[in-house]
Amino acid sequence: MHALNLQAKPLSLSERLADLAVDALIDEADLSPKPALVDRRGNGAHTDLHLGLMHASALSLWPAFKEMAEAASTTGEVGLPLREAIGRIGREGEQAMLATTNGVNTHRGAIWALGLLITAAALEPQSSSANAVSLRAARLALLDDRHAPKPLSHGAQVALRYGARGAREEAQLGFPSVLQRGLPQLKRSRANGHGEQNARLDALLAIMTDLADTCVLYRAGEQGLHAMQSGAQAVLDAGGSTSLSGRRRLHELDQQLIALNASPGGAADLLAATLLLDRIERDGILQGAF
Repeated sequence: MHALNLQAKPLSLSERLADLAVDALIDEADLSPKPALVDRRGNGAHTDLHLGLMHASALSLWPAFKEMAEAASTTGEVGLPLREAIGRIGREGEQAMLATTNGVNTHRGAIWALGLLITAAALEPQSSSANAVSLRAARLALLDDRHAPKPLSHGAQVALRYGARGAREEAQLGFPSVLQRGLPQLKRSRANGHGEQNARLDALLAIMTDLADTCVLYRAGEQGLHAMQSGAQAVLDAGGSTSLSGRRRLHELDQQLIALNASPGGAADLLAATLLLDRIERDGILQGAF
């Protein structure tokens, strides 16, 4: 076979975006040590999750992410047809995820957040700043999918009970936890020479300081939420994950949240969104994807 025939076929825009979304989910899962979350050390506050399952779940979502990006390229504009198309694709992706995990909810929230973002990115590849992509995602999230199931998710139920901002509202507002907390901290920690893994941990902690995480509220109520927010702030105040004092605070936060059975899954989803937007922005959305 001629050597030229061995060259890989260039990825399409939709394939590249799906790759980035899956990579963001796997990078979030692998990041360690995360407080009370599944990582390379163990299962955190979970009894039904482990790192291998998180990887398998992320990989199972690649076709759905690709199809969402393709729907955006085909439709070409924010509107109800695109909103309902990605809603259908997301529900099909969720079923594929649940089939892979034997019914365990690993990434339901991430399908919503990352699905909106890659759809928004595919709509206007030439406009790939985090702010621009998030704004288009918000415009999509504000549209009502007439075919969406009516029963409220656990997160939505908790959001109503506590008056918290759930995943839906976070997206409709343009992902403020990402744009105002996660991304600025990620860039700040990088600029300070903290290293990529520590910068990502600091970004997660920054999100946790202010987020009304409905996963934590569902599992541990307001006590758990206060412990998460104040504990994350204490880590950052002590110098972040790169300092010895910050690492001690991080270990204390991990132990406290595990004892409360409070796993910040909402913050983890938004960290994945942070990593995705960072890659889209830095790569100039995939100029080599065509």
